[in-house]
Formats: sequence, C-alpha cells, structure tokens
Amino acid sequence: MGTSMHEGHEVHEDTKKGKGIVRVDDELESLASQVIGAAIEVHRHLGPGLKESVYVNALCHELNLRGIPFEREVRFEVRFKEVVVGIGSIDLVVGKRLAVECKSVDGLTRRDRHQALYYMRHLKEPLSLLLNFNVALMKEGIKRVLDTED
Repeated sequence: MGTSMHEGHEVHEDTKKGKGIVRVDDELESLASQVIGAAIEVHRHLGPGLKESVYVNALCHELNLRGIPFEREVRFEVRFKEVVVGIGSIDLVVGKRLAVECKSVDGLTRRDRHQALYYMRHLKEPLSLLLNFNVALMKEGIKRVLDTED
C-alpha cells in the first residue's frame, strides 16, 4: 500500500478493484473509524430489531457525545442533463466529507451499495459507510463502500 500527499493530507492507496485505485486520506479514514466506533456502541446498547430511525437518532446522540461533527438528512439536487429531476437525502454527512447511510434490514442489497456510491460521488469523496443495525454483531453490518471508478 503506497502513500502520497493530497490537499495537505497523507493519502493511502486503499485497494485496487474494478477500474482504478481508490485513495482514502487519513482524515477520511479517521472519520470512518470514529463513526464505526460510535455505531458499535449504539448496537452494543440497543441490539438488532428496531426501526432505522431509532438507530439514526441514537447514532446522532453518540456522535454528539464524542464531539464528532455531522449533519443529518443532508439534501441535494439530483440532476439529469442540466435539469433537476429530484431531491436526494443522505442520512448523515460526518465531518463534511463522509456519507453514512443507516439501515435496519435483513441484508444489504446492491441497491444500498449504489445509493452509497451516489452519495459519495455527490460529496466528491472516495469512501462512504453503509451501516446495517439489524445484525447479531455490528461488525457484520458495516460495509465500507469505495468508489472504484476513475
């Protein structure tokens, strides 16, 4: 795994998949680690089986307790050929960089991954997190989504 500098942050070649190498800098990795730690704490106390909104509320509370900056329900325009065709909404944007999509479902789907990809491309970042709280162990519900396109 090589490193280089990007906008003042050390950048790591995280993985090589698909069409290109994904580079995730230290700041974004730190945000992801902090969110994962907070999600594990929420799941440790609440367990699986609740509605998604409960987990989002609890995760927001835990992020606040830890002093981790975030915005909730971040809305953005969806454009097609220069025309606004809809409005999108990201569950959480942490540190103005990391899209976090929370779920409470039997299993994550390809659609969930595509949703996360769209959000991170909107933010122009190479990483987002999908968190599914409806699992026995939270580590089973954590999906790092990397943008593998050039």
